[in-house]
Amino acid sequence: MALLKRRKHDRTEQDSEYFQCYSDITVHEEMLSDTVRTNAYKTAIFRSQGALLGKKVLDVGAGTGILSMFCAQAGASKVYAVEASTVSELACNIIKHNGMEGNIEVISSPVENAEIPGEVDAIVSEWMGYGLMYESMLSSVLYARDKWLKPGGLIFPNHADLFIAPISDTVVEERLNFWSGVQDMYGVDMSCVETVARKCIMSKDIAVCPIYPENVLSHPVKFSTLNLATITLEDINDIRGSFKFCCFGSSLMHGFSVWFSVNFPGDDGVTLSTSPYGQDTQWKQTVLYLEEEVHVEQDTEICGDIRMSPSENNPRHLCVSITYSIDGGAQTTRNFQMGH
Repeated sequence: MALLKRRKHDRTEQDSEYFQCYSDITVHEEMLSDTVRTNAYKTAIFRSQGALLGKKVLDVGAGTGILSMFCAQAGASKVYAVEASTVSELACNIIKHNGMEGNIEVISSPVENAEIPGEVDAIVSEWMGYGLMYESMLSSVLYARDKWLKPGGLIFPNHADLFIAPISDTVVEERLNFWSGVQDMYGVDMSCVETVARKCIMSKDIAVCPIYPENVLSHPVKFSTLNLATITLEDINDIRGSFKFCCFGSSLMHGFSVWFSVNFPGDDGVTLSTSPYGQDTQWKQTVLYLEEEVHVEQDTEICGDIRMSPSENNPRHLCVSITYSIDGGAQTTRNFQMGH
């Protein structure tokens, strides 16, 4: 019997699925419930009132229109709220309900197909995804920048930094130890399942979960900075960096955690961070698990390289490759993915 090849989605179908997801009101409920995220944008926009007063703004991926309304409240004379999903209809109602339809024009379209008259003075967008780049809209922001942003125009946010650190995951350890404890609970020995459980739990899928300060085994390293004024599509399709850690003390290491922060323009610019040392956000942290946990000691040195790129099958999905060595030992490479 011949095996049927799995049909590959074309870009049009991929985009349709992506935008359909953002039509779900619960997605926007989650985003608006993230007060750290939303207040960072509000504060940054209002601190730039002088630069936005009487100006034109483009909101890429406007969603419910909250950022567009912040810009209008800050004095922007015209805001083009571009939203491809059907939530654009809801945005129209919210904007009208707030009496801002004279300042904000909702454009129901992907930004790549939008028609916007002339240049804009600023672009605002909440484009970040898990691990910064999963299902991110950064490519759309760069398209809008190159097509409509005036020279020297503002981008909110205008920089992004990526960080990595080795971690211990006590939840994973408890789950792995669970199978050895089944005999005490029920009189049946299931310790043989631990090997299978380890492969499932510590898999090559990028995990999204909260990491706490006590889980972090060394000072984090910033491995990449994205300047939205100059970065290109080629740059964001191949993000690379290196790291070198010196561990704090004796612990089991289960993997690496990656997080990001974004910075907004202004002399007293606002930073929105997804660090485990900060307030919780919808992005949590992303985790790259080792094949097996390893024991590290005080001053154990971990060196390596990391690369982030879109999936060949779907540019909105994320692939991460990490190569590392511990105390100068043999190099190990792990390849991860988010989205299938």
